[in-house]
Amino acid sequence: MASSSSWVPDAWGWVCGLPAVADWSANTISLCVCPSSPPSPSLNLSVGKSLQNQRPCIFFSVAAVFDLPLSLWTSGSFVLKSGSLRPWDENIPARLFSKIVAGVLHYGPRKGSSSRRSPPVSPEDGDSGDVFNLAFLTLVLLVCIYEAPQDFRAGWMDAIKLQMTSTRSRDALKALLRLIGSNFEEQWMKSVNLAITNHIQEFHGSPPCFRTPSPLFSYAVSAAGLWKVQFYCPVAAIPPDHPNSAAGEHRLLFSLMYQQLQGVVQLAYKLVPHENTIDMVVTVDNVRCDVSPLVSRKLMGRRGLGPEEKHFPSRVSLQLTPAQQDDVLSVTASKSSSNPAYEVSRENAVEGSFDPPAATTGFRFSAAETVTMSMKPWKFEQSVRGATAGLHWFLHDVAAAGKEVSSSKPHKLSLFRRRSWFRNRQTNAYRPFTRDGGVVFAGDEYGESVRWQLLRRGADKKMEWEVNGSVWVTYWPNQRRSFYSETRTLEFKETVHVSLP
Repeated sequence: MASSSSWVPDAWGWVCGLPAVADWSANTISLCVCPSSPPSPSLNLSVGKSLQNQRPCIFFSVAAVFDLPLSLWTSGSFVLKSGSLRPWDENIPARLFSKIVAGVLHYGPRKGSSSRRSPPVSPEDGDSGDVFNLAFLTLVLLVCIYEAPQDFRAGWMDAIKLQMTSTRSRDALKALLRLIGSNFEEQWMKSVNLAITNHIQEFHGSPPCFRTPSPLFSYAVSAAGLWKVQFYCPVAAIPPDHPNSAAGEHRLLFSLMYQQLQGVVQLAYKLVPHENTIDMVVTVDNVRCDVSPLVSRKLMGRRGLGPEEKHFPSRVSLQLTPAQQDDVLSVTASKSSSNPAYEVSRENAVEGSFDPPAATTGFRFSAAETVTMSMKPWKFEQSVRGATAGLHWFLHDVAAAGKEVSSSKPHKLSLFRRRSWFRNRQTNAYRPFTRDGGVVFAGDEYGESVRWQLLRRGADKKMEWEVNGSVWVTYWPNQRRSFYSETRTLEFKETVHVSLP
């Protein structure tokens, strides 16, 4: 089992090291989670003992240390077989982990999800300590937001954020999400992002922490010829590119803010070895971006304007860069710059008449020209800068001379046209999105590759690559008549690996 001594606090080590109940010198034992920082008292993880049907049992709680401790969360009771056995011997750490996971899911939009069976962590896993500690700190974060007195919340959250955004926590998060599975992963992130959104809204958009997306909410996986980057972020934590007033739009802002931006970047890579070089070929497998609600449809309709009023992806940009660039001989893009075809037709007509001198002479001239261009809403481009290759998707407003949506506003006349492409965009037959308002860029249409030619410098070399991504999400009115519009940009950065032959 990996040591978690460098993690503060080490809740896993503390729980695993608890003595048998019969050896306790007091009814409770405590671990400091957040030290006191005036005006905030200290925050403790405590374990207490009691009897249930004449059998010994223990329970865990998170409590603020006052003269009389204020309990903010409790695990419920764990009945023990014997008071002479250590909690470790009765699998209490794994059972407590399941309670912690259920506690986090309980705060999510799907209240029923907490009743589902949560996967237990195995004490023999090498990263079980870090996974347990991260899950516990996540629960403490949510408990602070929802249960703690507001006057004491800031000090605790600053300490928790410092611990949760460390490099070690990123590895623990990846292991945790792999352990609980993809279905629980989305529920987990919605629970966390709903709490952060509530915290931001409580401070009217200017919270003392979590102003920007935390690195905690993205991770990368490299395996079997595939790079995968997953990211989640509450829309409320992404600042607008050009802030503007939304006075009187409180219900609209509720619908816009209580959303989560999530996405997956999957890139397939292939190595083609030669005598002195290696070709590294990367193609798009899947790029998916969605904006999904953090609250129920009923609540969104009661306090907001319904789930239909939300942002949509308007631009996606990926930058792929090898960390060791002196091995790169060349970078080759496979897609040419766009060369759209114009269909031009002209019709000229001249009409004239001449009458005797006594009559009025008339002369008329008319000319007409028609220009037609075939254009798709999404435009895909590749770029190369040094050793960095870029993949870019731009959404264009085909009804307004093809302007980029992410950097423009809708024409005021189009706001009142029912047939404008951004109106009823979830049901419009010509929508450039999925039915839920997201986008999917797959290899069937965007399968062009980028190739790096690398020098061979020994066998079995591990090479790092950086994946830098930016996602623009834009709001233009969907069903509501409003002049309000905005664009927000999320940026993420992850490191992936490839083993060279």
